[in-house]
Amino acid sequence: MLKVLTSSVYMKILENRTARLTLLIDPDKKATFERLCADEDVTPSQMVRKLIRDYIEQRMGPDWKEHVFKDRQVEL
Repeated sequence: MLKVLTSSVYMKILENRTARLTLLIDPDKKATFERLCADEDVTPSQMVRKLIRDYIEQRMGPDWKEHVFKDRQVEL
């Protein structure tokens, strides 16, 4: 049987979400961001992760996962 990984499954397998990113922003901007995220039914953390992935892909190209996660092994 051939197993195919979708992009979202690939990310869930390879991402190790243990690193923390702390930033300071204006309280009004934070509240607006949280409201806009809620409007799209996503958490602010989910949106920030998406924005980071999009930025990395913009800078490194569509095959960025192969470079970023090159040392991780996936067992199916």
